[in-house]
Amino acid sequence: MEKRSRSFYLLSAFFGLFVLFLYGPILTIGILSFQGPEGGLTFPMRGASLYWFYDLFEEQAVGDIWGSFRRSLALGLMVMVTTVVVSVLGGLAFRKKFAGSSLLFYLCIASLVIPSILISLGVGLIFNQIGLPVHWASSGFGSQLTWTLPFGLLIMFAVFNRFDKSYEEAARDQGATAWQTFAHVVLPIIAPSLIGVALFGFTLSYDEFARTLLTAGSYNTLPLEIFGMTTNVTTPVIFALGTLTTVFSFCIIGVFFLAVWLFSRRKDHSSDAGQGMV
Repeated sequence: MEKRSRSFYLLSAFFGLFVLFLYGPILTIGILSFQGPEGGLTFPMRGASLYWFYDLFEEQAVGDIWGSFRRSLALGLMVMVTTVVVSVLGGLAFRKKFAGSSLLFYLCIASLVIPSILISLGVGLIFNQIGLPVHWASSGFGSQLTWTLPFGLLIMFAVFNRFDKSYEEAARDQGATAWQTFAHVVLPIIAPSLIGVALFGFTLSYDEFARTLLTAGSYNTLPLEIFGMTTNVTTPVIFALGTLTTVFSFCIIGVFFLAVWLFSRRKDHSSDAGQGMV
């Protein structure tokens, strides 16, 4: 019993150190962002205020913070929608074996093992060679899909691998068309997984740096803008920006979790109503 308790405390201490290592930098940035007007980039703190958050919303002498934020937000939404649609279509296609399916599967996920900077370089070179402009909404969009689509496809493959086809058969027996079966049977069942794919697509795009570095063109996304600020901004305003972007990311995650909860609640109410009618 004493040996078991000792192991429990050792594992707890290790886990505590892991959590501290994982979230320590975020907490440090958050704390330093609340310094007074005379604050610097390191401890000890010089006063406590919201000065640097107010300063963040003033016109900055360097960078385009809010322009880059809008570009990252728009790009994240574009990548999210595309990832969800293509992942669902890919999952449906792979439900049946076809010639070359194994090769196509490995080609779909190959970009996960290729260094991100090489993907960025390759996409940028391709756009240059075919005469298309290197821009965050085109080449940046394409390079980020090489990162988000494999994750979305893997999730959908797992979902459809465990999907009970008897639901579809029952719908067809009732006279439903293929589209009606998908829209009213398949889609509601896989909806929580689609929300997860959407969250993956948006968050991976929103903070992607390496695959956007050589494909964003003349206009930075937010990660590129923050990286550029680290070379010429020497005030805690950069910490305030980091704190706000972190809060925004957690808010996005919260919205997706709320969507899952609302969907589950609606599903439970529908099930109760169906049982009541029976």
